[in-house]
Amino acid sequence: MNFIVGARGRLGRALADQFGADHAYCLARGDYESWSEAGGADAAARFLEVHAETGDTVMVASGLLDPALPASDHAKVNVDLPAHIIAAAAGRGVTVVTFGTVMESLQANPNPYVRSKVALSHIVDLAAASQPLAHVRVHTLYGVGEPSPFMFLGQMLTSLRSRTRFEMTSGRQLREYHHVQDEARAVASLCAAGARGVFDLSSGQPISLRDLAIGVFDAFGVPELLRLGARPEPVEENYGNVFQPHPDLAAGSFRPAIPSVVNYLQAYV
Repeated sequence: MNFIVGARGRLGRALADQFGADHAYCLARGDYESWSEAGGADAAARFLEVHAETGDTVMVASGLLDPALPASDHAKVNVDLPAHIIAAAAGRGVTVVTFGTVMESLQANPNPYVRSKVALSHIVDLAAASQPLAHVRVHTLYGVGEPSPFMFLGQMLTSLRSRTRFEMTSGRQLREYHHVQDEARAVASLCAAGARGVFDLSSGQPISLRDLAIGVFDAFGVPELLRLGARPEPVEENYGNVFQPHPDLAAGSFRPAIPSVVNYLQAYV
């Protein structure tokens, strides 16, 4: 059985669909909302004692993404909650899978979101010597629900809906965009193959934000709305690093980003 914490989120819903009703137990928020508090490990342990068996997996897909939120909120949801689940699962033969971001290894001065994921990866790395754990560092996910307004795709969607100018940097930043259903399938495959520890889930095929934005605005027939170079370049960004594909990931695991993102946004414009 795969217990999914955060099944209402983008990745959580995709994981639930991937495993199917017979192999996915989607926890309600009321089941785990206290697990980030003091004593949360004990509460999580009581749940696992009743519901889980040796060989089961807990996938912690819940989390805060918006870097503008307070660091204390990120720490509570992105660090304390999974840390308490990891503590609760110790000695039970239950695998815990957490999720982070590839930006963990790229920023010397990370924002509160990335900083929380770095802290979580350290916890997993230390505990992985004595229990089955995986911390999957993911790229940018899309699909299964409207994009968040603070994300790059959400900002483009706002521009396309309102037919207002979209001002951005020169767009040299490199990103991998993974459809969340492809991501869930890859996660399931790698975890079934026994992938453990901290690792990146990469295709090795990044695109620039410039190419993505041009592709999107051209596809919608409004290239005049795009204003490249209207905003300054961020200092800490990925301008040249290409992540190597995971060695156990099958070729073609992820659909081509630009046409797929266009199709995705068309459903909401």
